[in-house]
Amino acid sequence: MSVVVKIGGAKAVDPAGAVADIASLVDDGEPVAVVHGGSTAVDDLLDRLGIEPTYVETPDGVVGRFTDEETMDAFTMAMAGQVNTELVATFREAGVDAVGLSGVDGGLITGPRKSAVRVVEDGKKKIKRGDHSGKIESVNSELLETLLADGYTPVAGPPMLADDGVPVNTDADRAAAAVAGALGATLVVLTDVAGVYADPDDPGTLIESVSTPAEYDALTDAAEGFMTKKVMAATEALERGASEVVVADANADAPVTAALAESGTHIHPSALEDT
Repeated sequence: MSVVVKIGGAKAVDPAGAVADIASLVDDGEPVAVVHGGSTAVDDLLDRLGIEPTYVETPDGVVGRFTDEETMDAFTMAMAGQVNTELVATFREAGVDAVGLSGVDGGLITGPRKSAVRVVEDGKKKIKRGDHSGKIESVNSELLETLLADGYTPVAGPPMLADDGVPVNTDADRAAAAVAGALGATLVVLTDVAGVYADPDDPGTLIESVSTPAEYDALTDAAEGFMTKKVMAATEALERGASEVVVADANADAPVTAALAESGTHIHPSALEDT
């Protein structure tokens, strides 16, 4: 059974511990695929280019990046150029035979383009056009399985390939969910907190296990802000066929090994029964 690790791109996430831990797992024969984010790198590049990043809120209350054509150019440069290349180099320095991919390579992550999105502005629902983003429909699992079987560690991230042949933005958590589902893998989502808290302001309220529909309802009620997307991605991963999802602390000692044991918030397929 393979493992998919999502390494976040927030400033508070230091990937060094995850890289070293994944190197140990791979050395022990554990097949691992990595999916990365890079929102901070994108915003830093936009700032250097003098472009103001635009974030929008959906009617469901989810906040995400609005990617116009100019932003999309910077997004591709930062994600596929800087973040992916640097992460692959770090893995190779750690002795991992890593292969860098974007969602475009080999049609790894594909789906329909969303050129218009529903947003809420000043309390009103509107349609905002000109977006370069996509809805993930399929994953080239054969490509990943071939690389893993040959001893390589895929390191992938956005952009994805839209059905009109254009690279577009997609959320990295949801990309990781799609990859984990396609592989039937355990998904470990590494972030800058220990997991999902029942009270987001109280680290002592960590939700350790979610196995029933009632526990799942409590989880979704507790998720706020950036954690909303991670719980949404966890749901999609399990619906697509992932064996388990763990939301855990990227900055913990041996964070992936710890997550595969008992740390973090463990979400099981049984939690989605009858939901």
